Amino acid sequence: MDLTDGMYVNLGIGLPTLVSNFTKPGIRIELQSENGLLGIGPYPMEADVDPDLINAGKETITMIPGSSTFSSADSFAMIRGGHVDMTILGAMEVAANGDLANWIIPGKMVKGMGGAMDLVSSDSRVLVVMEHTAKGGKHKLKQSCGLPLTGARVVNRCITELGVFDFVTTGPEVPPTLIEIAPDTTLDAVKAATGFEFKVAENLKTMLA
Repeated sequence: MDLTDGMYVNLGIGLPTLVSNFTKPGIRIELQSENGLLGIGPYPMEADVDPDLINAGKETITMIPGSSTFSSADSFAMIRGGHVDMTILGAMEVAANGDLANWIIPGKMVKGMGGAMDLVSSDSRVLVVMEHTAKGGKHKLKQSCGLPLTGARVVNRCITELGVFDFVTTGPEVPPTLIEIAPDTTLDAVKAATGFEFKVAENLKTMLA
């Protein structure tokens, strides 16, 4: 639904890296990693692991025919130049207005902010893929983010195990809209697990299992 033939897509670390294993047959999507690779393939079988081929999360990957490698400088020129159609990221918190927090928890050690700030400010469509709640059932979808922001009003869509939400990132702030719901949950359960008020699409669809 979100990925179409010919798109250039950046995959963040964590859940987003699994996207490379689930692209539809016959659809060519160029998956980009900010450490300098265009044309990421599925995760390798154990016998095919090449330690020199890694993504931004330091995981071993494969390359599809026609792939290319280049410097991080070229990679970020591609991102900042607006040549990436979609960015798929994980998140610690997403706010009702589309604010995103995904790079640091104050007081905890972090290796660096990575490329997320560049990616979400590059005018690419931003898709967040994450678990609906944190440990102990704490809300990750919140009225406002409590953690330092990666970007303000940048999230276009958020997919969790419970549902799919669309966000309005321009003009007056309005509640997100639930457009799909998981087959094994209820609307009341989604509301209880979500920290903001949201609208429900008239043609609410069931997520693919």
